[in-house]
Amino acid sequence: MEQYFYHMAPEHGPRVVAIGGGTGLSTLLRGLKIYTKQITAIVTVADDGGGSGVLRQDLGMPPPGDIRHCMEALANAEPLMVQLLQYRFSEGGLAGQSFGNLLLAALNGIQPSFDRAVESMSQVLAITGRILPVTTANVQLEAEFENGVTVVGESHIGPCKKEQDCRIRRVRLLPEGTAALPAAIEAIRDAEMIVFAPGSLYTSIIPNLLVDGIVDAIRESDALKVYACNIMTQEGETEGYTVSDHIRALFHHGCPGLFQLCLTNAGTIPPAVLQRYQQVGSDAIFCDKEACEALGVEVVSSPVATVENNHVRHNPGHLARELMSLYAQRTIRVAGATSRHASRSRREK
Repeated sequence: MEQYFYHMAPEHGPRVVAIGGGTGLSTLLRGLKIYTKQITAIVTVADDGGGSGVLRQDLGMPPPGDIRHCMEALANAEPLMVQLLQYRFSEGGLAGQSFGNLLLAALNGIQPSFDRAVESMSQVLAITGRILPVTTANVQLEAEFENGVTVVGESHIGPCKKEQDCRIRRVRLLPEGTAALPAAIEAIRDAEMIVFAPGSLYTSIIPNLLVDGIVDAIRESDALKVYACNIMTQEGETEGYTVSDHIRALFHHGCPGLFQLCLTNAGTIPPAVLQRYQQVGSDAIFCDKEACEALGVEVVSSPVATVENNHVRHNPGHLARELMSLYAQRTIRVAGATSRHASRSRREK
C-alpha cells in the first residue's frame, strides 16, 4: 500500500466513530486522540461479569466497566485522577471493585439516566470526544452454539463454549428489539470514518450490532468503514478462526458489506510468546486474503502489534496511524466543511 500520512491538527481531525468494548476499544481510543478530537466511542453494555456485573445486579444499572476503560483512555485529567479511577479495592465488601465503577454508579444515582451519568463523568475527566453507551436498556447476551445448545449471560459464553467444544452459531440480545441511544445513531450518521475496534468478537463488537438502528445507520452512512481485526484468536470465543471467519460473523449479525476494509497485523510475533498462546488454545489469526476479498472486503496489512509482559496487543499509536493513513488515502475532505457528507470515498469520485 502506498504510504500516506495524516497531518491535520487534532482540533480539525475527522469525525470518527469507534464501535466496540473491552480493552480493544480503549486501546484504539488512546491512539486516535492523538490525531483527532472529534471521536465518539459507542460502547456495548452487555457485560455481566466482574465488578460491573455486581453493580448491575445490585443497582439495576448498565455495566460501567467498558465505559470506564474508555474514560481512562480519553481522559485529560491529572495523572492522579486517572490512577484513582483505576484503583481496585482488595478487601471487604468492595473487594475487586474499581473506584471508577463506583464513581459512575454514584453519578447514575443522581442523574436522570445512565447516558447523562456518562456525560457528567466525561466532563469531570475532561475527556477528548464523547463516550456513548449503545443503549441504556437492561440487556443480556444469549449465545447459540452449532450443536443447538444456548446459554444466557456474557460471562457464561466462554466457559460454555469450552464445554460444548463447538463454534458459536450466533448471539442475540434479550430482550430483542432494544432501541439504540439516539445520540449513537446521530453520531454514526455524522461520521467520516467508522472503525470496528479490535476486541472480543461475540461479546464486545457484535452486541453493538444487535441493537435496533445501529446496523441501518452504518449501512446508510457515507463514512469510510474499517474493521481493525484482532491479532490473536480468543480462547472461549474464536479458536481456529481466520480473518474471513471474523468478517463472516460480523456480516451475519450485521449485514453483508458492513465495511469495505479490514486492517490486519503484518508484524511478527516472537516464537516464545506465540508458543505460550498456543498452549492455551490461542494462535495468531491467519489472514486468508482471497476469502476476505470474496466477501467484498479489501485487506490491508501493517505492523500494528506489540508485546507487553508476554501478551500480544495492538500498539495504540501504530493502529491509529494506520487508520488515519487509510482515511487520508481513501477519502477527500472538503476544506472547512462540517456537514454530514463532507468526506467521500475516493472510489466514489
